[in-house]
Amino acid sequence: MWISPEEVLLANALWVSERANPFFILQRRKGHGRGGGITGLLVGTLDVVLDSSARVAPYRILLQTADSQIYWSIACGSSRKEITQHWDWLETNLLQTISIFDNDEDITTFVKGKISGIIAEENKWKQAEEEEDSGKFREAELKMRKLFGMPEEEKLVNYYSCSYWKSRVPRQGWMYLTVNHLCFYSFLLGKEVTLVVQWTDVTQLEKNATLLFPESVCVSTRHTEHFFSMFLNINDTFKLMEQLANIAMRQLLDNEAFAADRSLPKPCKTLKNVSALKRDLDARAKNERYRAMFRLTQDERLDGHTDCTLWTPFAKMHVVGQLFISNNYICFNSKEEELCQLIIPLREVTIVEKADSSSVLPCPVSISTKNKMNFLFANLKDRDFLVQRISDFLQRTPDSACSDISPLSVIGHSVCHVICSSRSRASSLPSSCPAAPDSAHRGRQYHPGLPTASQGLLHIYQRDAADEAAAKEKMKEEAWNIHFFEFGRGVCMYRTSRTRELVLNGIPERLRGELWLLFSGAQNEMAAHPGYYGDLVERAMGLCSLATEEIERDLHRSMPEHRAFQNETGIAALRRVLTAYAHRNPGIGYCQAMNIVTSVLLLYCTEEEAFWLLVALCERMLPDYYNTRVVGALVDQAVFEELTRAFLPFLYEHMQELGVISTISLSWFLTLFLSVMPFDSAVLLVDCFFYEGIKVIFQVALAVLHDNMDALLACSDEGEAMTILGRYLDNVVNKQTVAPPIPHLHALLTSGDDPPPEIDVFDLIKSSYEVRAAPMMTESAFSIEELEELYCLFKAKHIMSCYWGSSSSAAERHDPSLPYLEQYRIDPAQFAQLFAALGAWRCGGHTPTLAGRLFRLLDRNKDGLINFKEFITGLSGMYHGDMTEKLKLLYKLHLPPGNRQVLCVCVCACVRACVRACVRACVKDYRYYLRMWAKEKEPKRETIKDLPRMNQEQFIELCKTLYNMFSEEPQEQQLYHAIATVASLLLRIGEVGKKFTNNSSKKPTAAAAAEPPAAEPQREPSGEAASDESQVCRALADAQLDAAGPPDATNQQGSDEETKDDTSVSSYSMVSAGSLQCEDIADDTVLIGCGEQRRGSVLDGDWSITFEQVLASLLTEPVLVDYFEKKGDIQAKMAACKAQRAVERQTSSSSDHELTQNSV
Repeated sequence: MWISPEEVLLANALWVSERANPFFILQRRKGHGRGGGITGLLVGTLDVVLDSSARVAPYRILLQTADSQIYWSIACGSSRKEITQHWDWLETNLLQTISIFDNDEDITTFVKGKISGIIAEENKWKQAEEEEDSGKFREAELKMRKLFGMPEEEKLVNYYSCSYWKSRVPRQGWMYLTVNHLCFYSFLLGKEVTLVVQWTDVTQLEKNATLLFPESVCVSTRHTEHFFSMFLNINDTFKLMEQLANIAMRQLLDNEAFAADRSLPKPCKTLKNVSALKRDLDARAKNERYRAMFRLTQDERLDGHTDCTLWTPFAKMHVVGQLFISNNYICFNSKEEELCQLIIPLREVTIVEKADSSSVLPCPVSISTKNKMNFLFANLKDRDFLVQRISDFLQRTPDSACSDISPLSVIGHSVCHVICSSRSRASSLPSSCPAAPDSAHRGRQYHPGLPTASQGLLHIYQRDAADEAAAKEKMKEEAWNIHFFEFGRGVCMYRTSRTRELVLNGIPERLRGELWLLFSGAQNEMAAHPGYYGDLVERAMGLCSLATEEIERDLHRSMPEHRAFQNETGIAALRRVLTAYAHRNPGIGYCQAMNIVTSVLLLYCTEEEAFWLLVALCERMLPDYYNTRVVGALVDQAVFEELTRAFLPFLYEHMQELGVISTISLSWFLTLFLSVMPFDSAVLLVDCFFYEGIKVIFQVALAVLHDNMDALLACSDEGEAMTILGRYLDNVVNKQTVAPPIPHLHALLTSGDDPPPEIDVFDLIKSSYEVRAAPMMTESAFSIEELEELYCLFKAKHIMSCYWGSSSSAAERHDPSLPYLEQYRIDPAQFAQLFAALGAWRCGGHTPTLAGRLFRLLDRNKDGLINFKEFITGLSGMYHGDMTEKLKLLYKLHLPPGNRQVLCVCVCACVRACVRACVRACVKDYRYYLRMWAKEKEPKRETIKDLPRMNQEQFIELCKTLYNMFSEEPQEQQLYHAIATVASLLLRIGEVGKKFTNNSSKKPTAAAAAEPPAAEPQREPSGEAASDESQVCRALADAQLDAAGPPDATNQQGSDEETKDDTSVSSYSMVSAGSLQCEDIADDTVLIGCGEQRRGSVLDGDWSITFEQVLASLLTEPVLVDYFEKKGDIQAKMAACKAQRAVERQTSSSSDHELTQNSV
């Protein structure tokens, strides 16, 4: 083909000339065609690795002139026939013409112009999307078609350099991802590898990292597995592969070919190596994530997003997150999960205003809505462009409430966009105003006289509730009213963790329909299509089809135990809703289980609301569930099996043998437990489902299996397992229900003489959130790459311990029934080795002691072993915590269980504590117990005030640890002096606190007896406090000196050191005196420092300090603040650890070799 002329400096490098004339040369690439030898193999390999076009186009034609050393490439070809046609055309049409030119520059200019004109003519027929692609990408697409024989219809999406593992040998080459195929090509030293896999044949895609295949992608088909590695960006590649595989599956299900999106905006410039098809797929993925995040309709398209902050009036703070703009909505989602989410439909917006910017509030934008709510966004990067985009969308927003939209107008120094609407017109639209939640339904109604057109069936057939149940329901309603007052009501409500808590506690029956519409997004669809349901009902009346016949057959099977469906009113409403949806979506029509779900929706909603909830359920929240093949339910059933295998591995194997999971889960998912659980209990799961989505059903299903694990493991056949699960679900009760419990037909038929105990549905929901599929790493701030390397090191240490020097058996340290990251465990000795290699706090000879304390702190179940998650929790605190978190961890290490010393508490101190407790005791009224009950339900979050006080012995150990941490630091001396100053200050704080504690605990009758000992510190000001300082001084001296010497020598050396340096003496000046005799010392008590009790070092049992005092004292020394604020570098530690492992392997190998030689 003809190509744009390019300069060639070395014409004969790696090319062989086959034809030539005074102006043109035809060349062939070495290694192609006849012969080639070792040179051809090397050249071919180089072309593949460097992605050279010469591998696909091994022929070319060069333009040359007699007086120039520069050549111009003007044509290339994949075959000799193609390049010969170009050569013949040049000799026929150009050779005689250019021979009459006198100037070589004129010849070059003429030929280049002629070739460029030919290329322009050829490009006229090309389509617009092909013109968007860069020349490099079009060249890659031609190469793909040539290598794999693909037709013109097959479009290349992207291509990547990678290695393909064939017979455990990596073959470097290029992966080509097309719409329908995954292709790979490699040519190394004469070995050619070609692979073509259809996406429809792929059964599993997995990204993993093993010793054999580091950071690889495994593509599984029905017959084999393919491994690819050495990607430049494996995450982007894997996401695209997942997307293409999902598209292929969708094409199989829908019997539709892939259609590119023609409405994408064109880029301002041609993107290098990025096709228009790749941009299309990226936009689709972003739109899907956006719609799923905010429960929006399928036609909603994301226009863009930007980082910003949102002022939350309920929390009185700015929340960091992202602002999303689409054609009908403005949405916000906080970066911290469940902190705040906001959805603002553009139909509700009245004013968009650029407020005055300041240093405190840079670039703010204020948005006001019809229900008088105001939202303030700030820290917007391009505020003017954002306001203009919102204005453009507002101009196109259909709104029957306002016939005209005023243009942008200047108000002071801010720009406003105002939507004018009259109150009379506004009343014809759905409103989210808190004052009118039960407003009349707008739009043209098909029959306003129907009772179900304005209220749910439950309001018509509601029975009077008991006084206690009614009171509980009233309390729930009041809690939601408080929430509405604080967070707003309707579509623009702030959605926070508090909203989720209220949903999990059950939605009141009066608010259930309203909140179901809100959380599912059905309210937005209903507001955008007023009168749509009435039109559908009118068009569908009298029509007869297979769907209507199936509907009529199932109408009387829909909740026959409920009064609402024991008469024609409920049956007729159900018929209209199901028939209208079958007419709207003939592809689905009607599917069994739709009648059960719809009947529950009709209990709490009007017909129109129930219809739109059914639309949201079938088309967005549970796609492909309700069709003839129930593909979506089968997919989620497979997902549930994988979750069962991950969380309940023993039960999974047994259930697979019985074949129970596939039988039970389908009915659970299709009816949202409504068909297998009492109605009053199942409707609470529906509450959670509309707020959280399908993950709630997964969680509850796992919780049900977990609660019945022992009974299911004892089952011998499928029928027995089904009976156990059925009876369990029949007895899930809702003790807070308002109406009398509705009898469950299955429970009536299967109840025996000895029914199982009742299960509270709220307890079941709570337990389901404890076993839910949440991310495994919630306490780690390390990156994924760092976690992978740390896991390899952790597992390597575990494997080595299976063979050398372990105090426990391998079976004790490996439990395959646990989640993967908890299966492997290490004992204290292996943890000490990892801590010495990877820990951020090096303490010299004190390091093993510190490692032992951290191990005991992390070992929560006290089995002498810790898993990888616990190991990472400890490292995260040292490397990624702020100063407070690091000091908190260090403080905990010197308290039980980190410090295993048994505290020697004086009997009189215990008596004083009991007396103080008795004095504080008083009669509590009912409000006290209500407050305590409310506190028990709140999540427990540890604060610095919750940490226990530290006694004197633990404090001295803490000082020793700090002193050892600073060796080999650049500011070693400054750190030593700073910690000495802080220690002295904390000792005095402890003494002052002890005096206040003792004085407050003394009785008036003992005041006279207490005066003589209280006068002693006045005679010797440095007596008792200096005694404590002396102990710290000796402890620090012991920590600094070598521990190999005897105790007396250590103390003597410490005292000699004190006499040498007066500055140190001023910081560490301490005398010894005791204040408490500890006689009840347990056998396992660990004494400080040496094994022999030092003279004059008896500890004070009343002395103690708090963590707040430690933190405040350390903050007075800037050098200590800088030390603890400094971020650690774990990458260097991991590299050194891996290098040490390599040396150990080499040493071990050489030792084995010498041993073999000696044995021979």
